[in-house]
Amino acid sequence: MNPSSHPITAPQSDVEQFVERVSYDFNLNRRHFVEILGAGLLITVAPESVLAQRAGGRREGNGLAVAARIHLAKDSAITVLTGKVELGQGARAELTQAAAEELRVPVDRIRVVMADTSLVPDDGITAGSRTTPSTVPAVRQGAATARQLLAELACQRWNVDSASIDVRDGKITHAASQRTLTYADLADAAETVKAFERTISSEVTVAAVAEWKTMGTSVPRPNRRDLVTGAHRFPSDIVRPGMIYGKVLRPPSYGAKLKTIDLAPAKNLKDVVVVQDGQFVGVAAPTSFRAAQALSAAAQTAVWEPGPHPSSKVVYAYLREHAQISDEIKHSFATDLAQASKTLRQTYQAAYVQHSPLETRAAVAEWKDGQLTVWASTQNPFGYRAELARAFRLSPDGVRVIVPDIGSGFGGKHTGEAAVEAARLAQAAGRPVLVKWTRQEEFTWAYFRPAAVIDIEAGLDASGKLTAWHFININSGGAGLETPYRVAKAKCRAIQSETPLRQGSYRALAATANNFARECFMDELAVLAQADPLEFRLAHLDHPRLRAVLEAAAKRFDWTAKSKNPPPGTAVGLACGTEKGSYVAACVEIAVDRQQGRIDVRRVCEVFECGPVLNPNNLLSQVQGCIIMGLGPALREEMQFEHGAMLNATFGQYPVPRFMDVPEMDIHFLNRTDLPSVGGGETPIIAIAPAIGNAVYRATGVRLRQMPLRLAGAQA
Repeated sequence: MNPSSHPITAPQSDVEQFVERVSYDFNLNRRHFVEILGAGLLITVAPESVLAQRAGGRREGNGLAVAARIHLAKDSAITVLTGKVELGQGARAELTQAAAEELRVPVDRIRVVMADTSLVPDDGITAGSRTTPSTVPAVRQGAATARQLLAELACQRWNVDSASIDVRDGKITHAASQRTLTYADLADAAETVKAFERTISSEVTVAAVAEWKTMGTSVPRPNRRDLVTGAHRFPSDIVRPGMIYGKVLRPPSYGAKLKTIDLAPAKNLKDVVVVQDGQFVGVAAPTSFRAAQALSAAAQTAVWEPGPHPSSKVVYAYLREHAQISDEIKHSFATDLAQASKTLRQTYQAAYVQHSPLETRAAVAEWKDGQLTVWASTQNPFGYRAELARAFRLSPDGVRVIVPDIGSGFGGKHTGEAAVEAARLAQAAGRPVLVKWTRQEEFTWAYFRPAAVIDIEAGLDASGKLTAWHFININSGGAGLETPYRVAKAKCRAIQSETPLRQGSYRALAATANNFARECFMDELAVLAQADPLEFRLAHLDHPRLRAVLEAAAKRFDWTAKSKNPPPGTAVGLACGTEKGSYVAACVEIAVDRQQGRIDVRRVCEVFECGPVLNPNNLLSQVQGCIIMGLGPALREEMQFEHGAMLNATFGQYPVPRFMDVPEMDIHFLNRTDLPSVGGGETPIIAIAPAIGNAVYRATGVRLRQMPLRLAGAQA
């Protein structure tokens, strides 16, 4: 392949900064892999090794080949390949550390190619806090297997025993004969290419926590300079040769159907492409301004048939009415409570909220010779590839999805609407098309964190011990559903309902609502039992890890003293919980202005445990982000809608936390080096809302059972 015949135009994604071009000639079934590494060094990798590195790699049985995960270059650079996405959570740094640790090289020797479906293995969607417990071990095993194979090759060359060599800093040394080989020396050897086609060993020995040199340290993000200088190009910044800009006609309300439209006014505008396919109407033009003009011209002629849609004012009644609760559940619950000395029943509610990512949905689509390439802002590159393949009746190999590091997701970028829209317009226009959703489109048509109605009832015996616990979540799901507290009879259910809005994943999923309800209800039970909220929890808490974070948070916060004598004008509350294998407890201090209905969170003390800490500074950022993000749905965030239209679809109307809302934060990690690491990007959010709710009760004597928490007099 002549590189000059396949020009690459700036700006490039992070994926393409050193993997400049992968070009497939599908007819001849030949693959060429050209890299530009370092300061202009051009390396062409033989097709035999490339076969093992593309789209999941060459496999033996069900295993992944080493070459699908690790690539060596003759200039000593080491490339790690992963299907995970960097969306601000720090995966790029963590995976760099993992490879550096097992290959025994400095982190600046490692470069990570992420989320390019034609290059990397499918590591699954970047969600559910799975990068740390799943992909980090996979990268470690791949790197450790590569190191072991390279050491074996050196031993074979020298005819020495493996016990007589040392591997460190990318160099294999036989001290007795003073011979050395670097990884670069072995990079393009035929025996290395063949060895790297072997399956990654799941039994390979990886570094123990006590031996860590790189993992467990605060390695900064490898592309931090580009991020702070603006050199990084997010998906919405991508520009392709001849690219034009697309806009899509949206209904005026949920459920509205397009009856008629006159596209002539839009088609009469110069250089405008107009596409209609059933309910889909889109335009593309040389500038985003011209595209907006064309869309406006078409929209003015559209006639819509509205559909019925409930208001947010009655949404909880709507969810309950459409819930699928069986009589068997109701009767069994009643039986369990019959023997209790005291019983309590309450209902909690949580609103629909938006993810509010920094970068809205965006995608650039480009067709060439019947093949589709899409640069997209997504957490789900292989899922996008499958969705695009289905939409356009292509084989998966006919679609390539590239995901530069994106501007956050919070669970909200799993589905491929913008990519499909861009691809449809690009196919019609015969040119690359960028579709970038407006903030109003994101607030209206992206899916929401589900609203919830949660019914809880529990019984206490004469000594104040829990004897029965019944918990029903209507609509929002089963994450964090089960109680961690000791109780004689516990029944928990997640019940589906008919949702009036599009809903989907959100940071910590339904655990945000379930933990809010459970932890506020535990405080209510403590009042019923005439017990301190901390002591009541500890009396019912056997799980050592959850107990450890709760006791540590209470001690750091000085709960015993502050709960009895809070600082003047303040009140305190606490909550704890577990989700996705990690554990959290939070104590908060708040001030309440009852005249204005204002709740000010002044201090948050949070203790978190997720096994061994892989990158302390990055984990700190994750926990800080969870706390701040958790303040929004706890205090203000709530989608309001009527007649199928969003009433607050702008940041001016939908107040996410601002700098002025950020409390003092005391964050502490319990570093459990005796356990496997799990993800830290979600669980720290679940304790914030209930801790605040419990503090509000102590300040006012008013129990608020709905998120967001609103006192009388507060503005909606």
